[in-house]
Amino acid sequence: MMRIVTFNPFRTLGMPNVTYIKPENMLMEIDKIKEADYILFPEYWQINTLVYGLKKKIFPNISTYQLGHNKIETTRVLQAIFPKNIPYTQIISRDRVNIETIEEEFSYPLVAKEIKSSMGRGVFLVENRRELKSYIETNESLYIQEKLPIDRDLRIVYVGNKVIGAYWRIAGEGQFHNNIAKGGSYDYDNIPREAIELVEKVAEELNINHAGFDVAVVDDGLYILEYNVMFGNEGLRNIGIPVEKYIYEYITSDPDFTPINPTFPRAS
Repeated sequence: MMRIVTFNPFRTLGMPNVTYIKPENMLMEIDKIKEADYILFPEYWQINTLVYGLKKKIFPNISTYQLGHNKIETTRVLQAIFPKNIPYTQIISRDRVNIETIEEEFSYPLVAKEIKSSMGRGVFLVENRRELKSYIETNESLYIQEKLPIDRDLRIVYVGNKVIGAYWRIAGEGQFHNNIAKGGSYDYDNIPREAIELVEKVAEELNINHAGFDVAVVDDGLYILEYNVMFGNEGLRNIGIPVEKYIYEYITSDPDFTPINPTFPRAS
């Protein structure tokens, strides 16, 4: 039986033979970690020790963590590998910013983001110079992006080596954010196959094995807005997709291990 250590019990509910260790107790519980076959959901500060020091298998894998650590890391690799599938974006140090240049390149409204945020927090619709100056004053690294003409986006969830679910996130009337945490709603119909295929291609190319991709559809174009390593599961639970089941199936697919095929309850 596979021996598993998790640092996040809420994302591993129902998995068999899992030992929970608080991240801050990593060194006190080092023997259990050394004996484990897999380490699940470490915090970012732990991964170098686990992977390079202790030579442990971790899930999500290290490339998922590193490329998804913040919006800058994610965007730069997408600009290099999938330039047609990302909105026009500039990443600028505050010390080198020129407001006039930003206005010429983007015009208003534009989108400004904090480099580490989720659930719609830290994403701003900037409609004038005053709002742009306010954003610049509170962020050392500036992330400026074109405003796409959308009122919804796709959340496409990739776990292990495949997409396990997808849905539209639709902004409330007159609202900018599509995030559910910001008042958006779900729609599970008419998911474009081309968007699924794009996420599969990106995840395979970048060796990502656990992410919620946010994809915008504009006419015939597909644009990846970002991906979140620790995405919310509510949208999948609503349609009976238990993410932990797919995680367990993936990590136990190693031929050196024999999974015990636990039963996972469907979401009600």
